[in-house]
Amino acid sequence: MARYENRVQLMLALVVGLLLVANLFTLTLVAMTPPDRSVRAPVLFAVFTVTLLVSLPGIFLLPRWLVRPYRRLVGEAERAPVAARPEGARDETEFVLETFQAVVAQLRAQQRELEQLSAQASARAASAEMFNERVVASVPSGLVAFDARGIATIINPPARALLETGADAAGQHLTTLLRLSPELTGLVERCLQTGELYRREEVSATTGDGRARRLGVTVAPVDPQPASGAARGALCLLTDITEVAQLREAVALKRNLESLGEMSAGLAHEFKNALATLHGYAQLLQNLELDERGRGAASALLQEVRNLTQMVTAFLNFARPQPLQLSEVSLPELLADCAAELQPVYDERRIAFSVSGEFREVRADELMLRQALLNLLRNAAEAIDETRAERLVNAHGSVETGDSSSGSGGDWLVLSVADTGTGLTPSELQRIFIPFFTTKTKGHGIGLALAHRVVAEHGGTLSAANKAGETGAVFTLRLPLETPRS
Repeated sequence: MARYENRVQLMLALVVGLLLVANLFTLTLVAMTPPDRSVRAPVLFAVFTVTLLVSLPGIFLLPRWLVRPYRRLVGEAERAPVAARPEGARDETEFVLETFQAVVAQLRAQQRELEQLSAQASARAASAEMFNERVVASVPSGLVAFDARGIATIINPPARALLETGADAAGQHLTTLLRLSPELTGLVERCLQTGELYRREEVSATTGDGRARRLGVTVAPVDPQPASGAARGALCLLTDITEVAQLREAVALKRNLESLGEMSAGLAHEFKNALATLHGYAQLLQNLELDERGRGAASALLQEVRNLTQMVTAFLNFARPQPLQLSEVSLPELLADCAAELQPVYDERRIAFSVSGEFREVRADELMLRQALLNLLRNAAEAIDETRAERLVNAHGSVETGDSSSGSGGDWLVLSVADTGTGLTPSELQRIFIPFFTTKTKGHGIGLALAHRVVAEHGGTLSAANKAGETGAVFTLRLPLETPRS
């Protein structure tokens, strides 16, 4: 409507302007005609009449159109929601000005209030973000958040410690961040693809120096899509349960050993008596006048009896633990004695033996610890088959101080016996310390179980793992640098 009114006002202004130009033109013509009264009078009368007829509507309509915006302004001012109304005695101009000033004051007040609300909202948002960061940082378990692309968005300090990464871990892809645990990488990828929840899973991982580690993980999807099943992200909770897993395995092994010990107590004398009888008959056969074939059979029988006697003796030593006879033991000297005893085995298999690292004296039963080390070193040598080009067994010592992975504040002596064999399969790693389990064609399966029991009696741990990035296995023996309970 206002658009059409503006057009009418424009047309009226044009008409009035043309009329004024026409009047000016007419007056000019009249001025140029001869001064004859009879000629000028009709012309002037006609001009006056036309001017009057055209000007009267303009005189009445033009002021009204000029005043209309002002009247509208006054009407809007009267309807304005102003708390303090100006007094009615004032004129309209003052009324409009005071109303306009009151509205502007209200707008400014509302603007200040809006700015305050915005500042409060920003402060609350910043406080909530800081609180969330503090909560994430204070969670004792490792926490990692991934987006739909598998990019890490949040990682707290415990997670950085478990994954052995720096402060710039956020922004890395999960394949890079979780490189130490391929099993965990697979869980997170499947969670992002299918939206599946993995609760209290146990996965294996390795440290930067090749030690085995067990992690308890929970991987939860973030906003899974019902149609595709894919998730917009994933939350991963990590906990180091290496010690718990070792304790669980130790308890299971202890139960097996208790059952084995009970069984062996009833069979010990029967085996001894039968072997003594067989040994006597074998020696008697050797003293008889036999042909070459008979003497060979008698020698083979005697050797088998001796092997059985050795196995039964090891079995009985394992089943009947003796009290510890504690003394200060030097590991380098004990390793040297073991190497000297096993030198024929190492020479026969063309295997080199080396000792490196840092050692301290430990308080232990020297005879029992020597027997455990002999079993470890002999097992490492026998794990290297004839096809291996690199033939080396290394015993490396180190000292862990303070808060170690065992959860104790004391110091620990760590001895790692590594070989260059083919390593162990996952199933073999789980059963390697079970009595009578062996991976060798000729073996009793007692040596490693006996070594594990000896180390456990000294208050330490013995674990097996494959070397990270290399071939071969590594057996890690940890002994406390304090007096164990006898």
